[in-house]
Amino acid sequence: MSHKNQHVVPHEAGWAVKGAGNQKATSVHPTQAKAIAAAKETAKSHGSEMLIHGRNGQIRERNTYGSDPYPPKG
Repeated sequence: MSHKNQHVVPHEAGWAVKGAGNQKATSVHPTQAKAIAAAKETAKSHGSEMLIHGRNGQIRERNTYGSDPYPPKG
């Protein structure tokens, strides 16, 4: 099973979910919300991280599902 981080990125047909390092999208969705939901499920099942990019390509949010290398203290 792959532990690739899942990226939600802008796509010509809306928003896409891509595994880290992949050239092709895993899935394409009409809205960012639907792409986030799909990426979240994949990241949870793989125990990886989901990174949400804005329209400008910058990462605006990240969520870890699995072993967090930097868990909060306290």
